[in-house]
Amino acid sequence: MDRTQEMSIPRPRIRKSAKARVATGGEGARIQLGYRPLYRQVKELLMQRLSDGSWSPGQLLPSEPEIAAGLGVSPGTVRKALDELSAESLVIRRQGRGTFVARHDEERILFQFFRLIPDSGERRFPEGHTISVAVAKATDDVAARLGIAPKSPVIVIERIRLLDGRPCIHERIVLPRSLFPGIERHKNLPNNLYAHYSAQYGVTIARGTERLKAVAADVRQAQLLGVRTGQPMLQVERVAFGVDGTPAEWRVSVCHTDQAHYLSELK
Repeated sequence: MDRTQEMSIPRPRIRKSAKARVATGGEGARIQLGYRPLYRQVKELLMQRLSDGSWSPGQLLPSEPEIAAGLGVSPGTVRKALDELSAESLVIRRQGRGTFVARHDEERILFQFFRLIPDSGERRFPEGHTISVAVAKATDDVAARLGIAPKSPVIVIERIRLLDGRPCIHERIVLPRSLFPGIERHKNLPNNLYAHYSAQYGVTIARGTERLKAVAADVRQAQLLGVRTGQPMLQVERVAFGVDGTPAEWRVSVCHTDQAHYLSELK
């Protein structure tokens, strides 16, 4: 935004409760009027609260009137911002109870991030088995995807995923070490990595981009998944981003789809 076009919204002098100060990031939080809709600016401020840890997963948010008073906007503007956060699965609205910061539980990940579905049609969260966790230096390829400098330290995780007890996915996951210090010490990582990122490192995965490609199984993938070398496979390459838009993970999943399919719901 061109700063020469900005001007402060007139705000009443409101004595904020401690809860409202936490909600808006303290007395210094300001809303600027510019070309973007006001509710989008409110949404960005609320997302900052999610990304900097002021609001933790599962926490009940202040009420819409409290947030509105802290920001000097109308409750309707706050409601519209929260509606978008809810649509993006960053907050959960519970009737009669309030609005909560979303957790990365298995049900949320199953519907938002895991797209490989058994041909029976029943969604199931896959089991995970960690093969290795190691520290390495980012190649040019890795650096480009994670937005870091080449040769920066990264964590490389290799694991397989199982559906109904059958190995069907080989995963190679690369993380910036700066975001996940010490994760390499956990040689048996939990199955639900996104919940682990959020709980242990304050990194909440908000969205991702995926690229799909047909590939042939290499020797290692064939051995781990019980298929022949060269067998056709589905490769899903994902870059996952935190709430603040920072690339947090590059994941390449090679999937055996003889009894499963990739489901994408278009809305």
